[in-house]
Amino acid sequence: MTVVAGRPRLEPAHLDRLRRMPTRFVCSGCGFAAPPERAAPMRCPDARPGDDIDHVLRRTIESADIAFPAGGHASPFETYRELFHAFHVVRALGSSDADYIDVVRRLDRAIAAVDGHGFVPTPLLAPTALRARLGISGEVVVKDETGNVAGSHKARHLAGTALELDAAARLPGGPGSRAPLAIASCGNAALAAAVVAAAWGRELQVFVPPSADPSILGRLRELGARVAIVARPAGEPGDPTYRALRDAIAGGALPFTCQGNENGLAIEGGETLGYELASDLTARGLTLDRLFVQVGGGALASSVSQALEEAHALGVIDRLPRIHAVQSRSVQPLVRAYRRVVESLAPRLGAGEDVPGPGSPPAAWRRLADRLRDAVAEPTGAAALAAVPGRRSAWMWPWENEPHSVAEGIIDDETYDWFAVVRAMVRTGGFPVAATETALEAASELGREATGIDVDPTGTAGLAGLMTLRDAGEVEPDETVGLLFTGVRRTTGIGEHG
Repeated sequence: MTVVAGRPRLEPAHLDRLRRMPTRFVCSGCGFAAPPERAAPMRCPDARPGDDIDHVLRRTIESADIAFPAGGHASPFETYRELFHAFHVVRALGSSDADYIDVVRRLDRAIAAVDGHGFVPTPLLAPTALRARLGISGEVVVKDETGNVAGSHKARHLAGTALELDAAARLPGGPGSRAPLAIASCGNAALAAAVVAAAWGRELQVFVPPSADPSILGRLRELGARVAIVARPAGEPGDPTYRALRDAIAGGALPFTCQGNENGLAIEGGETLGYELASDLTARGLTLDRLFVQVGGGALASSVSQALEEAHALGVIDRLPRIHAVQSRSVQPLVRAYRRVVESLAPRLGAGEDVPGPGSPPAAWRRLADRLRDAVAEPTGAAALAAVPGRRSAWMWPWENEPHSVAEGIIDDETYDWFAVVRAMVRTGGFPVAATETALEAASELGREATGIDVDPTGTAGLAGLMTLRDAGEVEPDETVGLLFTGVRRTTGIGEHG
């Protein structure tokens, strides 16, 4: 590769290797495939205002030649590097494996200098007290992310984004190193972005609501972030901080955020959590029957479900668990979208008579989910599911009322990665769970008491979903169930919104 007038220019050998890379970025809404010889965009360039297509870029693996890593490294970004698009870009451009590892380690050391430690594998626990309190004779495993960088899983998404942007800067059309970064959040996502941006030496603007805790704001400013407080106009639906983020992006900022529709690069870093989960389950000889994942914006569920799909395709896990997305009953845009999607799909796929009515028990949704899982495994069903994001307004729009919940991190006005999560549930026979505030509070207390993990109410929302289905008689006592505890409890109780 050469540089002409400050712009990368590819040599023929590099171009050939780029075109043979095993990874691609493809829009799940319109089918746009990013040219491998140019930097992967963060947003689909074919998106047009008002086209009603759900444009979200998704990293795919196009080759069976990739082997799932065996592990053995400190950082997940080093262990699973061969599954990263950035790795294949820099290798195609002539860098060695050692060169890429050096980039990962330098970023990790810089993050450790800012936050006290870098990335390490987070533990998969099997707390017997929690299993006993739930009355489950099978295994209950908990992936504990509370000790991660900045206290949650969010830094995984954003460190992965930083590595992808660093690689993209070496390609034509790549982002400049001086472009400011921007995020809309009020909790863990903002803190993670500020830690990674400070370590990376990049300017960051954070858009927060007036309710953001002063101690969180103080830490953001200590890390050098520029904080803008954005009020919610009376009677106006949708998150005002997200609108401010969109304005900043239009002004030239890069979306250093976990919303997949704005930053398709964020999912890949989050997948390291799912890769570790698959590795640990395999090492213990366990197969999950169900995985409960709390959902606000959707990046966590999107990342973990995609990682498990890839681990299954690469022969690491025998089968996929049912994916259950969990939201609060007070704010449930994803639950609403799922129900509208399956109500539309079921009659076309021969399951119209199985669509549950209002107040139906979870068992009725499971029976429908089983029918749909089998249907979308066939070409006709797969095509029908793939066409869903072509009509975004039919399925997803902002929650009509200002959101409030004890689980503050899952009260996003809309689920930005909604289709990836709906697709994962349909393909695995899962379905969403809307937990009451009572269940969310009970899960928060039980999660801390039975595990000793100082996790916040957002981080135990998946447990609330498990308790809801257990109480309805849907979970068999001998099932193996997975949970993600994702955010450390802070003194103010703030969650991981955004």
